[in-house]
Amino acid sequence: MKMKGEMQSPTPIPLPPREGLGKGRRTESAGRKVQDWRTESAKCKMQSAKCKSQSEGMSGSAFCILHFALCTLHSAFRALPLLLTLLLLSPAFADTIESKSGTIIEGKIISRDEKQIVMEVKVGNNTVQRKYGINLIKAITIDGNREVLDNSDKGGVKPNPGGNPNPNPGAGGTRTKAEIDKIIAAAGAAPPDWLAETQLNLPKTLDLSWPEKPQGGWDNQKNIGQFIWDVINPNQNRWREGIKLMYHMMEMHKDDREIKSRAMATMGSMYHHLFQDYARAAYWWRESDNGDAIGLAECYFKLGNKAMALEILNPMVRRAFRVSAIKLYADMGDTDMALKLTESTIKAGSNAADEAMMYAGDACRLAGRTKQAQDFYQKILALPDDGNNKRSKDRARNSMDAIKYFDTFDVTKVPDGTYKSSSLGYEAQVEVTVVVAGGKMTSVKVTNHREKQYYNSINDTPAQIIAKQTVKGVDATSRATITSEAIINATAKAIAGAK
Repeated sequence: MKMKGEMQSPTPIPLPPREGLGKGRRTESAGRKVQDWRTESAKCKMQSAKCKSQSEGMSGSAFCILHFALCTLHSAFRALPLLLTLLLLSPAFADTIESKSGTIIEGKIISRDEKQIVMEVKVGNNTVQRKYGINLIKAITIDGNREVLDNSDKGGVKPNPGGNPNPNPGAGGTRTKAEIDKIIAAAGAAPPDWLAETQLNLPKTLDLSWPEKPQGGWDNQKNIGQFIWDVINPNQNRWREGIKLMYHMMEMHKDDREIKSRAMATMGSMYHHLFQDYARAAYWWRESDNGDAIGLAECYFKLGNKAMALEILNPMVRRAFRVSAIKLYADMGDTDMALKLTESTIKAGSNAADEAMMYAGDACRLAGRTKQAQDFYQKILALPDDGNNKRSKDRARNSMDAIKYFDTFDVTKVPDGTYKSSSLGYEAQVEVTVVVAGGKMTSVKVTNHREKQYYNSINDTPAQIIAKQTVKGVDATSRATITSEAIINATAKAIAGAK
């Protein structure tokens, strides 16, 4: 019943038919073939039983066995067309919905209208239809074609239509504190749709008592933290299992606040680093006794309230702070504050000065201040070698090599084609393949890498580049900055080499 004052929602518009849909007759034919195959198999068994009952001695029994084997083999050959038919009819759940919180839902999109998208998803052994509000969706992919539905930048900042970075996104955000709190509370109360069907996949040797300081050497088949680092984090197909493990640990140690709190903090990190699900990350970090303060501030900003982020950051930097705060200030558009913190770190003689300068260079690059970025990278290269700054020097050298292409980056002048290049990541070179068609980048993919703790950078960074159609103003993925940086640099070099 429609209530007074309620608008009638428009009829969903069916999507154009895709290959593989509308094959009812072929399905019925496959069903008949299944029945025929079962009938053939049953006949083989009956004939074999009859043969044995009428045969005498070993020779007769051997003849029956041979008869059954030949009959079964004949049935198997007749089943080959059926197997091919079933393979053709198998539904390929290749469509995805990317929520604004960072969650990716896989299934088959059935219809969409101005308010919602209807998707078929697998839940256990069942296929069900679910509805997702357009206002909660960042992008969708249908048959490999990605469509961005919400072009707003993270943190509620609108991108510059010309593709150039906005050096001062402003002090805004689009949501009130009450709205942010409500979103976080709702996310925490509702586990992801996929959790119930995700299996708990653990080595039998894993020590579920989870001592804070494991005894002995590194053993990723025994120690939970090392299992997460070595097995879960580097394997995207196991990320959901990591979340399942933390829920299991919270339930198993529900009366042990220390272990339960550690599981909450770890789950917050997983939602943040792996899924970019900022609402659930914030929920679990707030529930924990030792959540990540800078990570929580980033969640508030990503969800749309910069003021809440600053309430955490500003008091922190007046005392002691982690250099990762420099990156967050830069991501929020406060480049000058990021550079001020960098100078404080250098003057204090911190052993993290090289890392701070790298963040500062990236902050300037993000803000479009190319010359200033190059100056910071050059300062890193001028540091005396101390055995600890080699990685920063390698990163600075690669960024110097790529940034010279940033100001001349113009994909509209690149001929259609596929272009490749690479840049140094954390472990080795990260290769990126860029497809250009009609003056646009239609695909940016990491096609070869040896990174381990890459988190969601391999998905997030190419998606940002595609959405912006430039490498300028693309912020590196938090906690996987080096890998993200390599993707940005490799993309710039690939397009530069195409001209």
